[in-house]
Amino acid sequence: MKVTIAGAGNVGRSIARELIGNGHEVTLIEREPKAFKTETVPGATWLLADACELASLEQAELQESTVVVAATGDDKVNLVVSLLAKTEYGVPRVVARVNHPKNEWLFNESWGVDVSVSTPRLLSALVEEAVTVGDLVRLLSFRHGEANLVEVTLPPDTQHAGQRVGSIAWPTDVALVAILRDAHVMVPSPDDPVEAGDELLFVAAPDQEDALHDIIAVSPRASSGGLSGVEDELVAGVENDAAVAAGGDAAADT
Repeated sequence: MKVTIAGAGNVGRSIARELIGNGHEVTLIEREPKAFKTETVPGATWLLADACELASLEQAELQESTVVVAATGDDKVNLVVSLLAKTEYGVPRVVARVNHPKNEWLFNESWGVDVSVSTPRLLSALVEEAVTVGDLVRLLSFRHGEANLVEVTLPPDTQHAGQRVGSIAWPTDVALVAILRDAHVMVPSPDDPVEAGDELLFVAAPDQEDALHDIIAVSPRASSGGLSGVEDELVAGVENDAAVAAGGDAAADT
């Protein structure tokens, strides 16, 4: 698979190394000479150019790419790259990095984005997943929010201990996809029991999360329209860092 990555800062280079390690062909486009560090990813094809210019994308043969990743530290650049990749070159899959949470609503099909990745939201989900027991935590969204991957760790006093998966009346449009128990990943069958301490992973429609919470969780759920306290703190930190919103990729990537 051929992947083109716009932005060769820390994020772009890390993605490139991972993809090359998995056997994919990678092209890195970087406009800043100081970030053009070919020795850091020797297996990639490097192009010193502005990914927002059609001439640069032609030189990168973007039409041959299966996936384009817009990974710069500038949301405006990532949106332009995504739009050009999808509308001018028909790239099948476009993944875009969201640096500033307030811009997240822009990263959708209208701008050519198939998958958006918001670092603050991912961090907050990971923090919540690490410290939360007995409550739902949203880890990822699929297809721009049409479905979510949510997690709950069953507390010691769960009422569901010993119950079979098939005996629990899960809401519609909710699927239990995995049970993590004692460092093992289980694909649940209807006859498998759940136990205290199990980490349950669901794919759920957003409008069914409250119903799932009522069945499986132990504490009242806050309104789903707002951010969690942890996420608020992370978002505030990003908003106060002007370099993330306005700086170049080399400055923003850490």
